[in-house]
This record gives sequence, C-alpha cells and structure tokens, in this order.
Amino acid sequence: MLIWTMSDCSKCGARLNSWRGMNAFALSLRILMDSCIGLTMRVRLAVAARGRCFFVLMNKRTDEPIYRASTFKLERSPAAWQAALARLPNAHALQSWAWGQFKARWGWEAIPLTMAVAGNSWDTIAAAMVLKRRIPRLPYCVLYVPKGPVFDYHDHSMRRQVFGRLEQMAKRERAIFIKIDPEIARGWGLEHERVSPLGSAVMRELSDRGWFPSVEQIQFRNTVELPLEGTEEQLLAAMKQKTRYNIRLAERRDVTVRPGTPADFPAIVEMYRETAERDGFTVRPPAYYLDGWQGLYDAGMAHPLIAEVEERPVAAIIVVRFGERAIYMYGASRSEARERMPNHLLQWEAIRWAREQGCKVYDFWGAPDEFVESDRLWGVWRFKAGFSGEVVRWIGAWDYTPRPVLYRLYTQAIPRYLNYLRGRRPTQEALPG
Repeated sequence: MLIWTMSDCSKCGARLNSWRGMNAFALSLRILMDSCIGLTMRVRLAVAARGRCFFVLMNKRTDEPIYRASTFKLERSPAAWQAALARLPNAHALQSWAWGQFKARWGWEAIPLTMAVAGNSWDTIAAAMVLKRRIPRLPYCVLYVPKGPVFDYHDHSMRRQVFGRLEQMAKRERAIFIKIDPEIARGWGLEHERVSPLGSAVMRELSDRGWFPSVEQIQFRNTVELPLEGTEEQLLAAMKQKTRYNIRLAERRDVTVRPGTPADFPAIVEMYRETAERDGFTVRPPAYYLDGWQGLYDAGMAHPLIAEVEERPVAAIIVVRFGERAIYMYGASRSEARERMPNHLLQWEAIRWAREQGCKVYDFWGAPDEFVESDRLWGVWRFKAGFSGEVVRWIGAWDYTPRPVLYRLYTQAIPRYLNYLRGRRPTQEALPG
C-alpha cells in the first residue's frame, strides 16, 4: 500500500501533501478532500486484487481505517455474491446464495447485502446474507444472519461499521431482534482451552454495543475440525487406535462406499427419520431436506456418500463443500449392520474426498455445549473424537433488539404460554441445518 498524508481539508484551509505525480488519482483525492469530517486524516491507497485500487480514510491517531461512507447494498447477482464471498475471510456455506434461496422457499426472505468502500462497488469488504421472517398478523419481523456477517474481524473500524449498519437495519425493518452467528472462535481445545484474543475482543465489543448472547443458539456452538495437511497415512496414524480398527473392520466386512446422486435423497431422508427416532431428536418434513439437498447439489456444494452392505444402503452422509472447508452437515444410518462400522468408513471416505477437492479443513459440524455425559451430543462427540480433530468453541449467536419488551415476549413469555396450552415440556429441537 502507498500512503499519503492529508492535513485537514479544503474546508479547513489545509493543503494536501504531495503525491509524487500520481495524477491518475486526483479526482478521487479531491472528492475525499471535499468531504470534511473535521479530523486530521491520512489517505491510504489500497491496491486490491486484479490491479484495482481504492482509497480509505485513515485515522491518524489510531492508524485505523474509517468507513463512514460505506453502507450495505442489496446484491442481485448470484455470481457477484459468490465472488464477493470468495474474497472474504471465514465465508461459510450458510452465507451462500444457494442456502439463502433454499431458506426463501421455506418462509424466510433472503436479503443478500454487500458493503464496499464508497465509490468502489467492485471491492467488497463485507457481506451479510440476512434472513427475514415476518411475524404473522403483526407489523414486525425477526432477522437472522447464519454464520455471518462475513468480513475481516481483525479490523476494528470495520467491526464498528458492520455492527452499526445491522443495528440500523433492525430498527428500519421493525425487527424484534437481529441475530448474528459469526464464524469466529472463542477458543480451542477441550481440557486446556486456548482463548482467542480476537473472539474475546469481538464479544466485548458486541456487549458494549448492547448485543447479548442469544438464548436460542440456532447452529452448534462448538464443533470439531480436522486439518487436512499431511498424507492419508499421517491422518490415519493420528486417529485413535479404535477408530483406525473400525475403519479397517468395515472394509473387511464388505462395507462399500459410493458417491450418491439426487436419486438417493429419498432413501437418505428415510434413514435420517429413522436416526431421529432412535437418537431422540425431531426432524422437519421430508420435503424440507429434499429441497435443501437438491439446491446445494445443484450449486455444486453437496456431496452425498452412501455406505452399502450387499448393495443395500445402511448409512449415508451429505458433505457440504464451500471454499477450502468441507462440512459433515447431515448423517443418517439404519439400525441394521451397525456392527460392521459403516459410519467410520463413511467418514474416512469423506475426509479423503475433501482432500482431493483441495479442502484444508474437515468440519465434523457439532460438538457438545458442555463436554459431560448428560449432553445430548455426548455419544456423537465420542464418535467424532476418535478422528483426533480439534475442538473449536465459537462465540455463538448474539442478539440485538431495538424493542426489548417485544423481545422478552417473543423469546420467553409466548413459548412458555404455548407449552402450557400443549400441556407438555419443550421438545428437543431439530438439529441445525
């Protein structure tokens, strides 16, 4: 980057320092000078990908960018949206165009928003796929940004700008609340957690702005990630001995794994229903999963894998690939042939496939909130732990409400009243997805 100093501005009687013959940028600099904001600034010329350039005002005292003129705009092009996400850090599949359109077919309105430095619409610096659901018979709505917003969270000024714009959107849209769930780690590890300074800073800033941890954590708060560096032999060697044994046992007992197609989705849905009954979680209607999987498959993101014994499906998973990450988002199995360990072989073949696709991380998608046997995901955790991934603890979902009274009614009073009418306790909700 090239940096010039601009002391004051034309309205304050100051002058612009020399910029060494870079006449091609005179117009942009003059526009910046004519926008007096009453502070001593620096102008930073940022050279972006493919030779594009843009100017950013820099606070001379803190050396931080100032994005005052930047705001969110509606993005209408699927290709432009995907290209924008590809340039941003920590972009997630749940922020993809395909996921937004899928949710739009199930009661939500998808609002894809991008932010660029003012005057440089091609250089996206932040993105947020906002899902909006209207409250029936009331002039209010709820807003949700699954696994977003997406931007460089190390940038303090950018954090303030993005959070501020989302707060304004919540007020403008008459939202009871807006929920964000960014892909930012709070810490890593199980017994001796390593705290993330960035995660701590983001949580502190959100709290200072009036956000608070959401009672309703839509996505898993913790997960297990397996880095895919090294050879297959090294990955196998790092696994627990019992897991390696079960992978080889499945191969010896004639379990085979093949790639699936949309023609397999109905069978996977049926296995998923059977899994839910066995493990005690609720599921959505079959059409919901069929629609979602088809949409992700058509977008080139979903990769189904089927484990078979004597050509009969006994287990299946759907891996969702986005960027350099592969996510084990859905898994299902029958009660039969479980002694042949088909799920272990399925995971190993999924890991191998992810490496072939150039992924750097395999995300096992979910771990207990509390690592105790009473947690509903304890059994799943024991299975995933055998692959020797690392526990990642996210900062989780955070809510901001411009209407605190309505928020308490929506999140506390109404659910309790409905459960009272039904004469039962709250049921365990469907798994995220």
